[in-house]
Amino acid sequence: MQPETPISTDVVLIGGGHTHAIVLRKLGMVNLPGVRLTLITNLVDTPYSGMLPCHVSGIYGFDESHIDLRPLTRFANCRLYMDRAIGLDMEQQQVICANHPPVSFDLLSIDTGSTPATVLVPGAEEYAIPAKPVPDLLLRWNQLLEEVRGNPAPSRTIGMVGGGVGGVELTLNMQERLHRLLRELGQPPEQVRFHMFHRGNELASGRNRWTQRRLQQIFQARGIQLHLNEAVVRLEKPGADGPVKVYGESGRVVDCDLVFWVTSASAPDWLQGSGLALDEQGFIKTRDTLQTLSHPNVFATGDVATMVNHPRPKAGVFAVRQGKPLYKNMLRLLQGKPLKPFHPQKQFLTLIDVGYGRTIAARGPLAWESSLFRRWKDHIDQTFMDQFRQFPDMDRRAGSGEREAGFPWKGFSLSSKPFTVHLSPPSPASPQIHCRGCGSKVGSNALSLAIQKVRQDFPGFGTSTNDQLIGLDTPDDAAVMMVPQGQVMVHTVDFFTAMVDDPFVFAQICLKHCLSDLYAMGATPHSVLATVQVPYATPEKQADTLYPLLVGIHKGLPGGVPLVGGHTTVASQLGLGFACNGVAFPDRLLRKGGMVPGDVLILTQPIGTGTLFAADMRRLAKGRWIESAIRHMVQSNQLAGEVFQAYQATACTDVTGFGLIGHLLEMIQASRVAVDLDLTHLPILAGARETLALGIVSSLQPQNLLAAKAIMNRADYQHHPDYALLFDPQTAGGLLASVPPGRAEDCLRKLHEKGYPLATSIGRVSQGKETAQPIKIKGW
Repeated sequence: MQPETPISTDVVLIGGGHTHAIVLRKLGMVNLPGVRLTLITNLVDTPYSGMLPCHVSGIYGFDESHIDLRPLTRFANCRLYMDRAIGLDMEQQQVICANHPPVSFDLLSIDTGSTPATVLVPGAEEYAIPAKPVPDLLLRWNQLLEEVRGNPAPSRTIGMVGGGVGGVELTLNMQERLHRLLRELGQPPEQVRFHMFHRGNELASGRNRWTQRRLQQIFQARGIQLHLNEAVVRLEKPGADGPVKVYGESGRVVDCDLVFWVTSASAPDWLQGSGLALDEQGFIKTRDTLQTLSHPNVFATGDVATMVNHPRPKAGVFAVRQGKPLYKNMLRLLQGKPLKPFHPQKQFLTLIDVGYGRTIAARGPLAWESSLFRRWKDHIDQTFMDQFRQFPDMDRRAGSGEREAGFPWKGFSLSSKPFTVHLSPPSPASPQIHCRGCGSKVGSNALSLAIQKVRQDFPGFGTSTNDQLIGLDTPDDAAVMMVPQGQVMVHTVDFFTAMVDDPFVFAQICLKHCLSDLYAMGATPHSVLATVQVPYATPEKQADTLYPLLVGIHKGLPGGVPLVGGHTTVASQLGLGFACNGVAFPDRLLRKGGMVPGDVLILTQPIGTGTLFAADMRRLAKGRWIESAIRHMVQSNQLAGEVFQAYQATACTDVTGFGLIGHLLEMIQASRVAVDLDLTHLPILAGARETLALGIVSSLQPQNLLAAKAIMNRADYQHHPDYALLFDPQTAGGLLASVPPGRAEDCLRKLHEKGYPLATSIGRVSQGKETAQPIKIKGW
């Protein structure tokens, strides 16, 4: 039996900025026995600042100019929590999140970037479009492009506030894109006018004189109205459909259709009250080692931090340069070695994209503009991004040849208290052999700690209901429940290992999956028991895993349905299952059998989780595809089941492991009917077609394909791009029901109202024949 190193140390990264992306790439190249990595970010696609202006101008596509954090975290063996940090509890060493339970850490690093300072200018927050967060900027920019495509004739005036390098690049590249678009549409480019407001007397403050003069010449040559020495003091919008009035300090007023805000950086509000040492602007003060001044086990880099001995502008070039020293100092801290200082360069190369294939290169007093610099900058940016597009094969991570030199660790431990870090040297006794003689049970301390904390934070968790005689609040060998008179019990059970590494989200997916059997039969959940499998870890770290898992269960349980007990074990990976008990009146039960000719088949949610998560395991699925799938996977089928009951569904099932055809075939055989299936109406998850086109399918797909023999005309559709999705095994899928034709349209409308916008009719039930091929496909 191979020894395993229990998880003993939590390293948490807040923010997926440039520095953290580099750190994660490097961490993926080393062994970290006993260390659990977690990234907390609200953006699965991190925009690369070096490519953003040319993405706006249309030179780079979205994927070219963004770092996809999901395959990166997969490569680094790092948990990905899609959430926003809103505070820190330094006494308990926890990150407070907007939607997740608190996340415990032993070592913390912060790289969340900054936001433009709009708060002090009246009206800016309401009427300006800030440059950060970048996704919001790009959303509004793409909306503007669509508006111009749809109605190119009206003239438009765009205001840009902030004439630093960021504002200059954004302005010039926006103008190029809009002018090119108008020419393509046969309209004069002069219909779009730009105004630049800048409080300084020169553009690109802090850059050399040649660069400033050249930028001013470019603005004048391209017809951009410059308002230098003109601080914007307020924005107003008198009418809902009227322009935004931009008021300058001089008294000048300019009417603009849109105003983009690209001013100096502002620190995130949540840092106030965090306990970290902050400068006067609210940014985190750090030492030369990139540790915060107040907490040696907390690092901060990028725009969110200020190096007290080496203050530098808030620019992406410095965040990129901090990646390697941060990575090395984090490892040194974990190993108990002295940290080394990082000294940022005093002079740095600035490459300014000015549009139309030209770039200004400036360093110190030297500068020039050329199309060759644009090619040079493209090479630099592509080289940087390439490290996040392809990853080396690290399946043999334990082999010394696959590790980065200098870190052949056998094991270590880190224990920390507020404001101090104590590290012990690597111990040969750290790896442990788990004999499983105890049934691999989790110790009572870890379980008690987790349940106690959940009860403190969620007082209703585990308390007895009127039907409950013995449960979590009165633990015994088994739970005891009363059965409502006149109803029958409906039982179901399922278990699977985690397909996502976020316990809070995984618990909701698993619970939705397991409860769906009850909803598909028209039953109401009555009680739930859980079987939990947690990774090997110290009792404290096991509790840190169980706590968000239990909170996810609490969030996913319908109101009033208790978790009455369960069983916990330890293993190499996280797993969860539920025994779900429901009640129903016998005459209201829904069955798989019951479809009648003429019925309309309705599917409530899109399919494609099998191929998507198979691709995710190979780091070939885009993060936004997986996040979109997860949004459907955590959505309960409870309301959909109620709608089907109300609209007199004749049969129902949930779509899970056997795939759409497998479960539909069960309904057909139980009802002795046939079905005409329309491929054109099939709701499909974003990205599923793309991963399927790569030949990526779930391991269960070949077995599911055996059901293809039930399709009468399968030879005509085997090459249809969506055909294979009919057999794609689903996790936490939607409900499939047959509804009388006179009720189908109203049923669909109600499903949409209840939060299932992709619910659709996918076929009709026809007269059954004694045939082995009762399914006919149409929709080529």
